[in-house]
Amino acid sequence: MRLEVVSNDQLTPHLQRLVLTAPELGSFSYQPGQDVMLMVAVDGNRPVRRRYTIRDLDPARQRLTMDIVRHGDGPGESWVRAARPGDTIEGIGPRGKIFPAQDADWHLFAADESGLAAVFAMISSLPAGTRAIALLEIPEPADQQPLDAKAHVDLRWLPRTAGDGDGPIPPAGDPERLAAALTGIRLPDGHGHAYLFGEARVVLALREMLASRGLAADQVSPKAYWGRGKANASHGEPARDS
Repeated sequence: MRLEVVSNDQLTPHLQRLVLTAPELGSFSYQPGQDVMLMVAVDGNRPVRRRYTIRDLDPARQRLTMDIVRHGDGPGESWVRAARPGDTIEGIGPRGKIFPAQDADWHLFAADESGLAAVFAMISSLPAGTRAIALLEIPEPADQQPLDAKAHVDLRWLPRTAGDGDGPIPPAGDPERLAAALTGIRLPDGHGHAYLFGEARVVLALREMLASRGLAADQVSPKAYWGRGKANASHGEPARDS
């Protein structure tokens, strides 16, 4: 698709809300948790792409909403910061194989800020009466957002700083923070499903922890969005050795 920027606004101190439009969005369909891959730059003859989760879609208005983390000066970040209404960009989608498990009695989400859009999109799609637990690591309290959901949600924000302006905000990517929060969670009865989003080593550590607590491999959907200290590859995914 040739997508055009409708608006680009700062949603929280570390999250940018990007709204795009294209005629194809009138008939576009996707599963909550899937993404669109944007060609944010060109490196020589090679396209540089980044994948961003679909936060919302309005087919009637042909508008696609993405909430994108403001975290540095990589090619995706640079394009997002500079994007203005009327700018265009190539997009490919929907992509991704992780979306809410239909047979689960309860859902557990653990993510850093890079996974917020996926977690919110997936939880918002759950029907009334469904139970969900969400452990969401964010840079500071001001990055919290209201969640509109029909499901019963135990939502726990885990800011890395008190947000009082004293000292720098610790970076994401420390397995101990989310692991400590997950250790204190009592898993509900019944057949559950867990979704893990964020830094590659954190996702691996959480996956191993859940296995030790009795969740089978087919009850866990892990997705590494980035690797600490390494730029994602040109196709938008973390490098394989991260």
